[in-house]
Amino acid sequence: MPYGEMDAMHMDVLREIGNIGAGNATTALAKLINAKIDMKVPKVEMVDFPHLASIVGDEEDLMVAVMVTLSVDVDGMMMFLMDKKSGVYLIEQMMAGSGMPVSEEFGELEFSVISEIGNIITGSYLSALASLLNMKIDMSIPYLSIDMAGAILSVPAIEFGKIGDEVLLIQTDFGDEIEVKGYFILIPDQDSYTRILTALGM
Repeated sequence: MPYGEMDAMHMDVLREIGNIGAGNATTALAKLINAKIDMKVPKVEMVDFPHLASIVGDEEDLMVAVMVTLSVDVDGMMMFLMDKKSGVYLIEQMMAGSGMPVSEEFGELEFSVISEIGNIITGSYLSALASLLNMKIDMSIPYLSIDMAGAILSVPAIEFGKIGDEVLLIQTDFGDEIEVKGYFILIPDQDSYTRILTALGM
């Protein structure tokens, strides 16, 4: 089924994928930084590629992005995006008690820590998705980018623009002791998208 032919039932299924994956990622993040994290109900929607940058922030806003490519039963790409302020906050939480200063300019130490955080968040999300679908999903070594939203999102737009014009966007707000707004962007190719729906009985 092409992306553009989804009905309300298909969207409900995709929302469930968003909820379960984001919940798993939130639990992993809470353990990693040793903080209580309450996740608000994720907002899940299919979004046109051209509108993606304006949804996650101004195209010129600095964002932290972790990108992985997917293989085996699901081919495509997944990204986790957050604004730079949220990235710095998570690094500070992770480094609390170490006595080491955190630079907002993202030196080697900050890159290393945020890469680990991104790796665990995306890995936890995909693990939950694989379990839900009873599929094997491998991910590449994460690629970290700190750039303007428009520049970051041009990468998947070029790579997967030929597949379809829409992506699955899961907006997740983490609250309580910390305030982080994150975006999961799942971009399966058309065959993988069909396999996902089939695995869910659609």
